[in-house]
Amino acid sequence: MNRSSSLGLDALLQRPSTSALAAPLRQALLELWQQPDIPTEPRLPWPVLGDTLDALALLSADEAVIIAALLFDLPGLRAQLAALPLGASAAAVNGLLEGQDAADQVWALHAGRDAGRNSEGLRRLLLSIIHDLRVVPILLSRQLACMRAADKLPDAQRRALAQLTRDIHAPLANRLGIWQLKWELEDLAFRFLDPETYRHIAREVDETRIARERYVETVKKKLSAALAEQGIAAEVSGRPKHIYSIWRKMQKKQLAFEQLYDLRAVRVMVDDVGACYATLGVVHALWTPIPSEFDDYIARPKANDYRSLHTAVIGPEGRTIEVQIRTHEMHAQAELGVAAHWKYKEGGKGAEKAFDRKITWMRQLLEQAQDAAHPEDLAGALDAELIEDRVYALSPKGEVMDLPAGATPLDFAYHVHTMVGHRCRGAKVNGRIVPLTYRLRSGDRVEILTGKEADPRRDWLLASNGYLASNRSREKVRGWFHKLDRARNVQAGRELLDKELKRLGLQQADLMVAAKKFHADSVEDLYIQVALGDTGPSQVSRALLEAERAASQPAVPVMPRPTARRDSLGKSDFTVQGVGNLLVQLARCCQPVAGEPIAGYLTQSRGVTVHRMDCAALARLSGAHPERVLPVEWGRAGSGYEVDVLVRAADRRWLLKDITNLIAQEDAYVLNINSDNVRDSGRIQLRLRLKVSDYGQLSTLLGKLDALPGVSEARRLG
Repeated sequence: MNRSSSLGLDALLQRPSTSALAAPLRQALLELWQQPDIPTEPRLPWPVLGDTLDALALLSADEAVIIAALLFDLPGLRAQLAALPLGASAAAVNGLLEGQDAADQVWALHAGRDAGRNSEGLRRLLLSIIHDLRVVPILLSRQLACMRAADKLPDAQRRALAQLTRDIHAPLANRLGIWQLKWELEDLAFRFLDPETYRHIAREVDETRIARERYVETVKKKLSAALAEQGIAAEVSGRPKHIYSIWRKMQKKQLAFEQLYDLRAVRVMVDDVGACYATLGVVHALWTPIPSEFDDYIARPKANDYRSLHTAVIGPEGRTIEVQIRTHEMHAQAELGVAAHWKYKEGGKGAEKAFDRKITWMRQLLEQAQDAAHPEDLAGALDAELIEDRVYALSPKGEVMDLPAGATPLDFAYHVHTMVGHRCRGAKVNGRIVPLTYRLRSGDRVEILTGKEADPRRDWLLASNGYLASNRSREKVRGWFHKLDRARNVQAGRELLDKELKRLGLQQADLMVAAKKFHADSVEDLYIQVALGDTGPSQVSRALLEAERAASQPAVPVMPRPTARRDSLGKSDFTVQGVGNLLVQLARCCQPVAGEPIAGYLTQSRGVTVHRMDCAALARLSGAHPERVLPVEWGRAGSGYEVDVLVRAADRRWLLKDITNLIAQEDAYVLNINSDNVRDSGRIQLRLRLKVSDYGQLSTLLGKLDALPGVSEARRLG
C-alpha cells in the first residue's frame, strides 16, 4: 500500500489543528513516514487521533504539545524522536511523552481495582508523577476523542472507558474550568454508564425543544431591546443545557423533569464588569427576580475561578427563565479553560496559596500562548513551581496513600493503621528492602513487613533520627508509650538521658534545674517526658549548660579596673570583660565548644586561654591565682572549634567509611583519626579530632554516631 495515499499521517498533517507545527518539522515527519522500515500502525484509529489534535487546537496547544500527542500514538515515529528538528522543544516533548506513559500506569491502577473507590487518590497520584502539567490537556483531549468513538467498542470495554472518564477525566476538566470538554465528557460517560436514564432525559429534552427554543427567542428579543435602550452593548444568546447536568439537578433538588426552571436559559455577554451589574439591573427591572436563585460568582468566584452572574426571573407568560451574565473574557475562560485554579486539595489558606502558585502556569499556558516571544520556554521557566509538597505512595493492592513530603515507610505503616505501625519491622519499596528512614517518592509501591507483637521503638520519636515525618504518626507512637506503666517510662527516660549526659560530660549536673525549665514537677517526670519524646535529651543537656553558665558568672572574680569595659578582640570568637588588646586562644586541656559555660585565665606570656567552666586545670589555676580568672563570653561564630571524640564499635567492614560519611553529612570536619584494636575481641576504638561549629552540632553528631550499626559508645573526650 502506498503510504502517501493512505488515510494516515499525510492527511493528518493537512488538518487545521496541526497548523502549530513548523514546516521543517512537518517535512521531517513525512520523510520518516515514507521509510518502509518505520511501523505505521497508530495506537488509536486515525479518526480518533485526528479528533484528539482538533481538541488540543481548541485549547491553543503549542507545537510541543501537538507533536507529543502525535508521537505518543505513533510509536514508530516516537522511536525516531532524535531525528526530528525539534530544537529547544526536544526536552519538553520528551517530558510530555514520559508524562503520558506515567498516566497509563494510573489508568492500569484504575482498571485493576474497584473503579471510582479511589478516584481522588488516583487523580492526585497522576499530578504528582508527571513533571509537565501540559500532559493533562493531552489526556483530556485523547479521552474525549475515544469517548466519541466508543460506540464501536464491545460493551465491557465501552463501560470501562466511560467509568475512567467519569472518575478521572471529567473531574480534572471541571477543576481546570475547561467547560467545553467537561460537559461532553460527562454526557458521554453518562450515556454509556446509564443508557436508559440518558435516553429518557434526552427524549424529554427533545420533545420540548421546539417550544423551548421559541420561548427563548422571545426572551432574547425583549432583553436585547431593553439593553439597547440603556446603551449597553451586549450579545444575547440561548444557553444549551447538557443532559448530565439536568440529571444532577434533578437528583440534587429531588425534582421531576417538568419542575426544572433552568431548562429555559439565556446568556448575556458584555464588555466589562460594570456592564455585568448594569445588565443585572435591567433584567431585574424587566422581570420579577427569584431571590433564592441569585449567585454572584464575580464577587465570589468558584474554586476553579469560574466567574459569572446567575439569576432566575419570572419571564414572559409567567414562566421561569435563568439568565447568566458575564464579560467576553469570562466566557472565553469558562469555555476554553483559561481559568486554571486547580484546587483538589483541602486544607488551610496557606496550602491553597502554595498550590495556586504551582498551577498559575496553567493559566498562562492556556491563554494566548502564541503571543509570547518564546512560548517554547514557558514550561522550562516554571519548572520550580511544579515541586509537590505531598507524596502519593501505593499499597500492594494499589491504594493511594496521601503522605507529607519526606514521609518514610514507617509513616506509611501508621497511615494504613496504628497497629501496622506498631508492628512494623521493615519495609519493601518497589520490591526492594529499604531502611525505615527511606524517603518515599510519589508512585512508590510500599509493602510493610510486620512482626506478631506490637513493639514500637522510642528512638522513632527523635526527629533527628529521621524515622517519622508526620506529626500524626509521632503522636501514635507517643500514645503507645503513654499506656506503659510509669516505672518503665522512668527507666527508659533515664537511660536515654544518661547516655546523652555521659557523651557531653554532664553526669554530675542537677537535673531538677532542667525539670523546672520543662515544667516537670520532679526528675522522674522529666525522665517520662524524655521517654515519650515530649522533650529531647539534647534539649535537657542544653538547658543544663545554660543554667551552669548563668549560675557561675557572678562568682567569678573580676580584675579591678577604674572603668569596666568590654572589648571584642577583632574577629575573635570571644568577648573578654575588662581586658583589651590581648591574644585569646582555646585551652588544649578541655577544648571548649561554642555554647558551653567558659571562663578565661590571663597567662603571663600567652594572653587569655579559654577553659570549660568545669575544667580541672582551670580549678587548679584559679585556686593559685584567682585574680587572673576573667569572665569570657562566646561572641560571633568563627570558622569552627576543635574537639576530641571517642568511638567504640565492633570492627566491621566499612565502619570507618560510614563514620566519615556521617561526619561529612553533618557538615563537620575530620582533622585526625587514631585507631586501636582491642586484642581478640573483634572491637575497635577510634579517637577522632573534629572541627564543629557549635555545641548543638556536636550533640547531634554524637547522637547519630552512637546510632550507627555496631557502635556501642560515642562520646566527647576531655
